[in-house]
Amino acid sequence: MTQASPQQYHLFINGEEVAPQSEQTFESINPATGEVIAHVAHGNEQDVDRAVKAARNAHESGVWSKMPTAQRSIILNRMADLMQENLPSLAALETQDNGKPINESSFIDLPMSIDAFRYYASAARMIGGQAVPVPGALTYTLKEPIGVCGQIIPWNFPIMMATWKLAPALAAGNSVVLKPAEQTPLTALRLAELFKQAGVPDGVVNVVTGDGRTGEALVKHPGVDKIAFTGSTEVGRQVMINAAGTLKRVSLELGGKSPNVVFADANLDQAVNGALFAIYFNQGQICTAGSRLFVQDAIYDAFVEKLVGKLAQLRVGDPTLNTTQIGSLVSAEQFDKVNSYIQIGQEEGATLAFGGKHLRDELKGYFVQPTIFSDVKNSMRIAQEEIFGPVLSVIRFKDDAEAARLVNEIPYGLVSAVWTENVRRAHNFASMIQAGYVWINTYNILPVEAPFGGYKQSGFGRELGMGALDMYTETKNVYVELNEASPITGWYGV
Repeated sequence: MTQASPQQYHLFINGEEVAPQSEQTFESINPATGEVIAHVAHGNEQDVDRAVKAARNAHESGVWSKMPTAQRSIILNRMADLMQENLPSLAALETQDNGKPINESSFIDLPMSIDAFRYYASAARMIGGQAVPVPGALTYTLKEPIGVCGQIIPWNFPIMMATWKLAPALAAGNSVVLKPAEQTPLTALRLAELFKQAGVPDGVVNVVTGDGRTGEALVKHPGVDKIAFTGSTEVGRQVMINAAGTLKRVSLELGGKSPNVVFADANLDQAVNGALFAIYFNQGQICTAGSRLFVQDAIYDAFVEKLVGKLAQLRVGDPTLNTTQIGSLVSAEQFDKVNSYIQIGQEEGATLAFGGKHLRDELKGYFVQPTIFSDVKNSMRIAQEEIFGPVLSVIRFKDDAEAARLVNEIPYGLVSAVWTENVRRAHNFASMIQAGYVWINTYNILPVEAPFGGYKQSGFGRELGMGALDMYTETKNVYVELNEASPITGWYGV
């Protein structure tokens, strides 16, 4: 069977598909096969400028920012309906572009994204200020949209990351320029088409594809009022530097090296399953990956043995098959990075308990065998640096105090988990962890109603929940003097 010709994708600006000014494109590759599936427009500074101006014009016109919130809510719910109607094709495109198993795209990524649109469709009608009691005056606050929001998303959850940013920004009345990762641009462009179909006015949602230079142009553009970025800590630092020139508002969701702590009194079977899901979900390409597994001495050897036995049963292969549990990594670059860390782990003296091989020759795509390192020291690079792949470091600890010290000896603080049947220990230990999210006896559960974000070098700002709306609104205070004799009467002889 011959391969279908790669599709052509343009930019989406002011409600239309438009060619890039440079007429340049880049390839989007199916990482499970290595085949080129699309040629995508490479936006430059001029294209970013076009998109920002379209977003600014839409915002200033009030076509969305001044639209009654009930109508905005209806349109966002319509977007959720369209995503539900197109779920199979969106999931297939996500898997093709990213390499993740189709079951994850179909039953996790898309449903969570649809749920986010429904949540913020409702939240749009609840954005409001508050009265502030002041004697002799009426003081109240208003929540207003910021304006033009530049949003830069990563390649690991293309649809979900777009949704987490687009839904609250639009609910609050902003206009948006979205820049997807160059590795996975296709579903963002498809979402843009659905926004137009849902009734979002032209210019309110714009998508500019390209590489890091495109994102840099968006961050630096003086017409952008706010930047929301999800990605590596290294790039997040540069985003802050570039945004400083125009004092943009910035929110960052960055890297993680998350601790997953198992005490001897935990339900071991549940903890083993949770540990596997924590690290191997999405091939470990997730900022919340539980890549540092801390296991108490008394159960360490038995726990590692159970982990290895379960991991050996996971099915790695063609992500389009419903039976596949672990798909390919997203790119050749990521493939090389993960393999280099597996080599580093062995050189550092950790024990390779399972995996460690790439499957490129056997499966053609960027597949890496899920890997477990035991006897890991917390100071090793594989325990300190974000690998962003299916590589687990298992570390021993003696007691609660040592576990807390080891857990926090890291520059990151995104998420964490604790496995124990002791309710006091669970709550006390949760308070010791320097992280923005703590799971107890579960992992990677992210209800849209609850805020998500990190401590330390994992960034700042919160996504999801009502708190996400704070990232996309300005607070204005209105003071109305009620006394005939104002407090300023008599000042300078007035």
